[in-house]
Amino acid sequence: MVTSVLYLIRSLSFFFAVNAWMMRGLSAADSLDIEPTAPRPKKACNESRLRWEVEVCGEVFKRDMGHIDPQYWCNLTHFISEYHHFTRCTELKADVVSCYWPNPLVESYIIRIHKHFFSNCSADHVVWVDPPDDTLTILILIPVFLTLAMIALVVWCSKRSDILA
Repeated sequence: MVTSVLYLIRSLSFFFAVNAWMMRGLSAADSLDIEPTAPRPKKACNESRLRWEVEVCGEVFKRDMGHIDPQYWCNLTHFISEYHHFTRCTELKADVVSCYWPNPLVESYIIRIHKHFFSNCSADHVVWVDPPDDTLTILILIPVFLTLAMIALVVWCSKRSDILA
């Protein structure tokens, strides 16, 4: 008994020592300067250049989409790479001209691209119907009977444990 308590105390003290040692190494208080750094001056967004740059991205996307058969324009797996390059291009161009992304100018251009290429890609509306009555009855009765069976099992076991005790 005494050896197990001694082993437990030794294990806990070792655990706390290792934990404190690891936390001291992870602490950033010793390695960070306390003085705040001055924020970098931010240039104003050049919207006219951004408009031109986004048009360039759009022209590349239109050229790439021209290589894809229009019947596949609604299947994302056929043009995901081109769309990724278009999106990435608009992000990079917005960053180059010191604009945030997405901004209203880029969003409006992307919406125009969507209207041009994907206006006929509306999803078919799924009409939900109830299952047949037989299936619905089975789906309702199975949980009801399982619940009753579990209640009966609990009551039977509790009565049986009273007899055995």
